[in-house]
Amino acid sequence: MSENSETPDDTAPGTAESATAPDGATATAPGPQPEPIRFFGTTWVAHDGHYGLRRVGVAVGSLAAAAASCFVLRFAYQGLEIADVGSFVGILVVLMFAVCSAIAFRKTWEGFSGRPADPAREDNLRGLKTIGFIGGLLAYFIRTFSEAPGEKLRRAEYEAAQVRYAKRRSARTGNPAARKTARAKKARRK
Repeated sequence: MSENSETPDDTAPGTAESATAPDGATATAPGPQPEPIRFFGTTWVAHDGHYGLRRVGVAVGSLAAAAASCFVLRFAYQGLEIADVGSFVGILVVLMFAVCSAIAFRKTWEGFSGRPADPAREDNLRGLKTIGFIGGLLAYFIRTFSEAPGEKLRRAEYEAAQVRYAKRRSARTGNPAARKTARAKKARRK
């Protein structure tokens, strides 16, 4: 959902009820606005705006970036062999990249289906996820076969925000002052 400084505290993270232009005019339709997804924008809502092509592009791009990254890491490993640091250091480097890639894959995959329970812990894992960037790229590649990465989570949040907005709007129909005077008139008649 789009960020808005006027968002009430009881709304879910990333949900805004309405966006307004600086002059006070409504910039978009009232109600919650969908949160954009990287590389997809808001095309995930209605699967319009070349959504299918974007998914194919993200899949191809993430796989190509992962392959290029592996190629670069191979050069780094060959540099270690040329430096003759020993097989122990070489094994440690390979093991480090493998473990970090597995952690990055898992955390990236979990991020597609839910918001982190502890954002501070996610910040602490940022270094490991950076080292294991290949795992994150592979998670993007695999996820694009079923949806835009993170689409299911954002769709659930967006639909929940729409339901909350509709409930609030239906509870506030009419002029509350007019209802009070109507009740007061009924009470005086009795």
